[in-house]
Amino acid sequence: MQRFERITIDPEVMGGKPCIRGMRVTVGMLVEAMQAGRTTQSLLFDFPYLEEQDLIEARRFHAQMAQGPGRVVGTQANRP
Repeated sequence: MQRFERITIDPEVMGGKPCIRGMRVTVGMLVEAMQAGRTTQSLLFDFPYLEEQDLIEARRFHAQMAQGPGRVVGTQANRP
């Protein structure tokens, strides 16, 4: 089972969809943009709060999900 440190799943953020580091940026949004031809550089320019490693992990998470959701562990967001 692969662990993803930058992917958070919190029911109070984006309806519990997998997000990047607790932000309102979903893995799905990023993967869809990359599949549509957006480059890493253009995404980092448009989302300056993201890091290249966020995009790499989003792609890895998406690929792992395609193999079956029981094999993926995201990080639960810590709420006070």
